[in-house]
Amino acid sequence: MKYVMEALRRKEAEERLPVIRMEIDYELVTLYDAMQAKDTVSMIKAKERLEDLRKQMLQIENEHA
Repeated sequence: MKYVMEALRRKEAEERLPVIRMEIDYELVTLYDAMQAKDTVSMIKAKERLEDLRKQMLQIENEHA
């Protein structure tokens, strides 16, 4: 049963990676727009979200290494 649960977690993580990459792309566009508009608050929020997504991606990649 333990191996089945591990396999399910791995599969979920692998499915999550493309979603995280899409979210990163979206946040990069948001950050670019905020920079163009000189919207400091939106820039900070986008950077924080990007940092969170980066941590999630690294965590998933480290679990599979």
